[in-house]
Amino acid sequence: MWVDPDDDPRETGDPRGTDGESLDERGILLDYLRSYRLTLEMKCAGLDAEQMARRSAPPSTMSLLGLVRHLTEGERHFRRVMAGEDAPKLYRTDEDRDGDFNGAVADQAIVDEAWRQWRTEVERSDRYLAGVTDLGTCNAGYSDLGPEPGGRLQLRDVLVAQIAEYARHCGHADLLRERIDGRVGQ
Repeated sequence: MWVDPDDDPRETGDPRGTDGESLDERGILLDYLRSYRLTLEMKCAGLDAEQMARRSAPPSTMSLLGLVRHLTEGERHFRRVMAGEDAPKLYRTDEDRDGDFNGAVADQAIVDEAWRQWRTEVERSDRYLAGVTDLGTCNAGYSDLGPEPGGRLQLRDVLVAQIAEYARHCGHADLLRERIDGRVGQ
């Protein structure tokens, strides 16, 4: 196991509301998002730059560092769509749509910058979420999600998409980490 279950940061605090009742829909969605973000950090813990940048298997460019950079872009996309903020892509371009993975090289400065940027983006997303309680709130920015590009999306839809993105990539992170040092679990 990664950590003793009693020390797992995803299990801290009471998962229920202050009155002992189950969380409401918003609380559940935010708890899942928090848990997957922590899972990503746990899967990358203790690795050096070479290990973070190690590719899964040719010809794939997937690496743990690439996932951090990719999920950073996802956090920015969330803010761009929901808050309507100007948050241009950091790693991806029209010329290099996989720049988040292609630029994930074994350089400690690049690893440190990726984590710094990811944490900054998570904090910005969380600040937005703290100010919006209605899951029916619609996007303020252009969305390329949903059945109709540019269409209206509710916060709940975008949160579920964000959770699904983290869940998918945490599964990738499981396999990548096992390939690096054999570590499996939680």
